Amino acid sequence: MFKKSPVFRKIIKHPLGLTGVVIIALFVIISILGYSITPDKTSNANAINLPIALLKPGETIQFFETGTQSNSFFSFINGSPQGTNSIAIKNYKLIKDTAILDLYNGHMDEHLYEKVVLTAENKNYKIKNCTFWLGTDGLGRDLLSRLFIGTRISLSVGIVSVILSLLIGTLLGLMAGYFRGIADYIISWIMNVIWSLPTMLLVVAISFALGKGFWQIFIAIGLSSWVEVARVVRGQVFSIREKEYIQAAKVLGYGSWRIMFRHILPNLKSSLIVLAVANFGSAILLESGLSFLGLGVAPPTPSWGMMIKEYYAYIMFDSAYLAIIPGIAIMVLVMAFNFIGIALRDALDINIK
Repeated sequence: MFKKSPVFRKIIKHPLGLTGVVIIALFVIISILGYSITPDKTSNANAINLPIALLKPGETIQFFETGTQSNSFFSFINGSPQGTNSIAIKNYKLIKDTAILDLYNGHMDEHLYEKVVLTAENKNYKIKNCTFWLGTDGLGRDLLSRLFIGTRISLSVGIVSVILSLLIGTLLGLMAGYFRGIADYIISWIMNVIWSLPTMLLVVAISFALGKGFWQIFIAIGLSSWVEVARVVRGQVFSIREKEYIQAAKVLGYGSWRIMFRHILPNLKSSLIVLAVANFGSAILLESGLSFLGLGVAPPTPSWGMMIKEYYAYIMFDSAYLAIIPGIAIMVLVMAFNFIGIALRDALDINIK
């Protein structure tokens, strides 16, 4: 379907458009695969292991692991309960039914030992080496896993809030532009009031009213970003409603709602696509800002904005990557949507061949 679309072909041929499509496709694949590709497969990638806190990127640690991890379909979607007990070790040895563990304690020379009696429940232990490619945070959680799962939050916020803003903005814009009169006056007044408020302030106010949570943040961002859609749709409907084919539809006795949705709305498709792409990037930035302020999704759900908030103080120290890496992820994803927006603008411009 996409390959047959001339607009999609133009986007792919555009250097910025191709870059944006590749980046977004990569993030989408990561979000879909989710826990199947994360090193930490526990729910929300929240396996806390304090002895390995603040590991540097690329460090490899040996673990003595007992128990089993769930591999059901639901664990693929939501992660699995922490059914394993992982102990970071430097070395170990077995004496009959007892494992003597030389515990990992950073790069200190001091040795700490722990005895683990191998019973019927934990006799199927295993020793495995884990490489933390992006290091660990202050609670010993794998940063790469939390970054991957956080991709789902950012893309979900973008999708839901953009759909909500398009539905509200398109409906109100159509009504204001087509009916004019008192309907246009009331809708325009509402748009001007909301437009006069700073977007972040409005989102914060709606978040306070709805409460803190996963779906509340989607609704808050969607309710704050419909005005731009409504203004563009209203302006274009003013012009389209005077076209000959609209006047012909009125003469044939077609109802107003049929004319709006069957004859006017299809002509707004290009503008709505461009607005959706632009609002997608804005929604991701708003969610990150709200999470940074503590008004986003609730911990321990990983959010890129909340990850920056938790560790921005480390920027002045040797663990600055804890805040910088999520910031780079936000920047790259928003930049990709901006690239596609530029490519769409050029693809839909009739003056560019």
